[in-house]
Amino acid sequence: MQDIFVACVDGLKGFPEAIEAVFPHTSVQLCIVHMVRHSLNYVSWKRRAEVAADLKRIYQSSTADEAELRLGEFETKWDDDYLPIGQSWRRNWARITPFFDFPPEIRKVIYTTNAIESVNMSLRKITKNRGSFPSDEALLKLFYLALRNISKKWTMPIRDWKAALTRFTISYEDRLPQQ
Repeated sequence: MQDIFVACVDGLKGFPEAIEAVFPHTSVQLCIVHMVRHSLNYVSWKRRAEVAADLKRIYQSSTADEAELRLGEFETKWDDDYLPIGQSWRRNWARITPFFDFPPEIRKVIYTTNAIESVNMSLRKITKNRGSFPSDEALLKLFYLALRNISKKWTMPIRDWKAALTRFTISYEDRLPQQ
């Protein structure tokens, strides 16, 4: 790999900085799904739908400025009951907003780490009950075979990928290899 345009990460400490150290021009996006899940950990079951709807107004805003306005509204409404939520969004704001640089249909492609987490879960399943491997090569062969089987399940293409690819081609023209 020679370049990464946008990296969506799950909030693992130091991961964004590690990506930027190797790929300094990469836009690092915090997974919105993780942010919402983390936020809802503070909320009682009976109020979750209402809080989630207000969070949705933030990340579905048209621009970063509008999103910040919606975050302010969220804090005004919910800080008395759920102060850590607004604090978490403010603390991570620089990592939440990169996807506002893209149109809404492309945001759907880059806002979550769920696809890679699904692959990781499938790989963990096959190694979970094995204590050790005779060699690194044995593990790599197992992963290779597992990935072949996992990829057979990928019947649906990434939604709106062609629009995203077109946008990336325009936005990152100077960084794309010439063909």
